[in-house]
Amino acid sequence: MHTTKGLVALAISLSCAGLTANARAQAAGDYPSKPIRLVVPFPAGGPTDLLARVVGQRMSESMRQTIVVDNKPGGNTIIGADAVAKAPPDGYTLLMAVDNTLVMNQYLYSKLPYDPFKDFEPVGKVAVSPLLVVTNQAGPQSMQELVAQTKAAPAKVSYGFGTFTTQLSGELLKRTLGKGVISVPYKGSSGTTQGLLSNDVTFTIDGITAALPHIEKGTLRPLARLSSKSIPALASVPTLTEAGVKVPDIDVWMALLAPKGTPAGIVAKLNRELTQALAAKDVQDKLQSAGLLADPSSAQGLRNFMTSEAARWRPVIKEAGIKID
Repeated sequence: MHTTKGLVALAISLSCAGLTANARAQAAGDYPSKPIRLVVPFPAGGPTDLLARVVGQRMSESMRQTIVVDNKPGGNTIIGADAVAKAPPDGYTLLMAVDNTLVMNQYLYSKLPYDPFKDFEPVGKVAVSPLLVVTNQAGPQSMQELVAQTKAAPAKVSYGFGTFTTQLSGELLKRTLGKGVISVPYKGSSGTTQGLLSNDVTFTIDGITAALPHIEKGTLRPLARLSSKSIPALASVPTLTEAGVKVPDIDVWMALLAPKGTPAGIVAKLNRELTQALAAKDVQDKLQSAGLLADPSSAQGLRNFMTSEAARWRPVIKEAGIKID
């Protein structure tokens, strides 16, 4: 039996809970009421920066509020990600993350200042940058020929890489091609391209942004794409599966996140605005010109995708023995 004192306490508790819920709903309804900071963990001028500016501009127009891109490069995206993880969870600080930020870094470093699953609220996937297997004019004529070469003499076949994603993609591909294939590190995409043009390596894995100008000039040849997504500029290039190599899709991907604890209503609104922005043809055209394909998802879809990507890349990184510290 409830006492009068207990009933009063219960009423106060329910009232406070109602006020809190109403406050959160009101906050989401009024959001955004001031400029939003969108942190990009790269210098200005790169694909992720362009993505943030193109999508951010369209979202700002729709929400009638300024979105300011804040470039915080360094530490393999760790500096920018950590800044957002520690920001107030009010929807006014967001992160344009990449696959390294949310998946690979936790296995490459012995300790991170942020937890990709515990310190962020996923908003949604934004875009992907498809990867290609590329060779030079002296190299194999097809993916099938490259496979045959590696089967016959793997130690005579080498691949160049300039980023962690391309390195890991090569390690995953080596499970099919043969572990005897030699891995050659370079500094960035420009380094791998030069190594390929100089015939120092047999093939590379790179994004279409770096490879396409050389493909169009005829100095490099695409053997396959690592994504099942259609690439308008390279419609005739087969997927790995079509070329007889069974490897799941591999893309460099970008996603939008908020600090953990950001109200669900604000996250939902951001996801709606993001999805709407990515559906615009002029936005898609601008992204394609930079080698990016719009790839929106729900907030839960992004969380599920992060989980599946972590399950895929963790054993690859462990088996390859790749560590940064």
